[in-house]
Amino acid sequence: MSFSKDFLWGAASAAHQIEGAFDEDGKGMGIWDTLTREPGHIAHGENGDVACDHYHHYKEDVAMMKEIGLKSYRFSISWPRVLPQGTGKVNQAGLDFYRNLIEELLAAGIEPMITLYHWNLPAALYEKGGWKNPESPLWFEEYVDLVTKAFGEKVKYWMTFNEPQLFVGAGLAGGVHAPFERNEEAVIMEITRNVLLAHGRAVRKIRENCRADVKVGFAPTGECVIPKDLSEESIEEARKASFAISPFMFPGANTWWADPIFKGEFPEEAKQLFGDRLPVFDADEWALISQPLDFYGFNIYQAGGNPFPPNEYGYDRYSYQGSPKTAMGWNITPDIMYWCCRFFYERYQKPLLITENGMACNDFVSLDEKVHDPARIDFIHRYLLSLKKAAEEGIPVLGYCYWSIMDNYEWAEGYDKRFGLIYVDYRTQERTLKDSAYWYQQVIAENGEKL
Repeated sequence: MSFSKDFLWGAASAAHQIEGAFDEDGKGMGIWDTLTREPGHIAHGENGDVACDHYHHYKEDVAMMKEIGLKSYRFSISWPRVLPQGTGKVNQAGLDFYRNLIEELLAAGIEPMITLYHWNLPAALYEKGGWKNPESPLWFEEYVDLVTKAFGEKVKYWMTFNEPQLFVGAGLAGGVHAPFERNEEAVIMEITRNVLLAHGRAVRKIRENCRADVKVGFAPTGECVIPKDLSEESIEEARKASFAISPFMFPGANTWWADPIFKGEFPEEAKQLFGDRLPVFDADEWALISQPLDFYGFNIYQAGGNPFPPNEYGYDRYSYQGSPKTAMGWNITPDIMYWCCRFFYERYQKPLLITENGMACNDFVSLDEKVHDPARIDFIHRYLLSLKKAAEEGIPVLGYCYWSIMDNYEWAEGYDKRFGLIYVDYRTQERTLKDSAYWYQQVIAENGEKL
């Protein structure tokens, strides 16, 4: 077998990266709206105030998704757009925007997939301690209750958190993403506790408020490793490295979040490293955190390449002098798509959904007024061949979301890095389908059979 007949060919985005309208129609401020105004955080001092202005262009954008032939579209809801203070008073205009977007998608035959938290915590809640505050799981539950009651009958696929490895690891431990903090181990342990409980409360609300056939997951990321060869020894070494936990950047590990959620406990390596410094949960809390999910979402761009200590030339395990890289400087390692699917399915026994995969290129409009991006086409082709291998071996893969549907605000990188299938001229907001969009259109029409 290859890709299933109902395979969810899709693309993805995040609210803050594309919507703009940062202070329109009653929207509140999020930490990516406020803290990024401090100098030194974002390339060129850029921000998401306007971004792709998707808030005003959503009908045009959905029409382009339909032209590509997308079967699904993964997007996030901006928490401060629907609850300006994070809790309390509801912003009906914000809810109306997402309702209109969902209805536009459904009318175009596109399955909406909602991510509930893609990093832009309401600023009002950050001022109360944000994810450090033990009340934060209750705040999140109130928000999730609101949006699932509003859209639960129309939306089948829901994800609680996008990449806790980054909003905790990079934002609250590493200090490179909002809120740009470097907290000590004990604080990160408390944040971990609160995020896991928030996830559990969110899952419970999704099940309560949504349609009977609802599908619930979350969308983490993390380093996975390609075996050096196909020997059992190399495969086991790669599997172990993919699930390893660093004593320094432990919130970035796959198992730091996935083992509590899917197995109801911290991984053994974490127990050995941290002992009684780990967050403590009672039996009811563990049951809440580890409620059964329907799929394992995963954001994957490259194989994990950071040996410790680094080698003397500064290369990771997959790079070398002149090795192929994306515009982000990331390694092009398509085999990782197969291995991450295999390793995660073996460990967690859940169907897989590739929630992000894509490539930043140095795109521009050519003299013929088209955007030619052969490197992106080659990149997607290689990664999809790797995903197809996993499907052919019987690993249940539900779908693939290319990141991203359009060029957008790439967080701390600003607007230089273009990931989109759709080119956006940020001066005029004019959209142009790239060659890769037309290539992907054909792949979808053929259900990947001619890759």
